[in-house]
Amino acid sequence: MANFPTWLTKLQTRWGVNSIWQVLVILLVFALTGFSILYLKKIVLGLLGATPETAWYYRWSITIFVILPLYQVVLLFYGTLLGQFRFFWEFEKRMFGRMMFWKKNKSQ
Repeated sequence: MANFPTWLTKLQTRWGVNSIWQVLVILLVFALTGFSILYLKKIVLGLLGATPETAWYYRWSITIFVILPLYQVVLLFYGTLLGQFRFFWEFEKRMFGRMMFWKKNKSQ
């Protein structure tokens, strides 16, 4: 194996991917999604009438019920666009399971 930083090889092992390049593409997908959501959040909050003076609980409600699902969709979009759909689909299923407090059956 080439001289890659240890954190990249640790991510490769943890995520169960085949190459360092795949790790870099996955990190790129996370970065693109994060920047896109920052931009889209301002638009969505504006469309729903939330301003900095709006009550914090209204803004947080929008974030949880609109922005979080939008993040998942954008993550899958970029993942598909960059050829990593399978990784991000499995990632989404694990994350959704954790959010819903599902336990994975150990016999599977």
